Amino acid sequence: MSVERVHSHVVTEAAKNCLTERGVTISDIAEIVMQMQGPYNSKLTIEECVDSVEKVLLKREIQHALLVGVELDKLAEQKKLSEPLQSIVEADEGLFGVDETIALGASLGYGSIAVTTFGHLDKNKIGIIAKLDTKVGGGVHTFLDDMIASIAANASSRLAHRLRDMEENLPPEERRIIEDE
Repeated sequence: MSVERVHSHVVTEAAKNCLTERGVTISDIAEIVMQMQGPYNSKLTIEECVDSVEKVLLKREIQHALLVGVELDKLAEQKKLSEPLQSIVEADEGLFGVDETIALGASLGYGSIAVTTFGHLDKNKIGIIAKLDTKVGGGVHTFLDDMIASIAANASSRLAHRLRDMEENLPPEERRIIEDE
């Protein structure tokens, strides 16, 4: 029995839509990236941050983690999870680390800068992450806040590596190869 695969464009669109549905914009994430990378790159623009976030959102691992996390948040809002998981996710219990584990796993493809930046963002709750974590506006965002931290951390790491490549005067075609890895 053959199961038809979901086209990557469909998954990409679904991931972007779930952010929009949850009240998160690419610009919200890019602002965090700017805060993280601005001190290291005085020429960094918000447009470069937006572009980096958009590139990160093209990665299947990120899309899949985002879709799973947001779906669990939605199910918790609808009280459709079994107990005790329902209460744990709804309360975003401090000792529940599955949300961070999924988001951290999504950061591993972008190296140690992404991992350490994710830890910083998870601890300090910058920008839209703080709003989601404090439940301003209602809703369950147990997984989403960590996924936003992961996406921002990945976009930050991507920019840090690009800056080094440009400082080393790598030709554009070599930078493209590195970015596509």
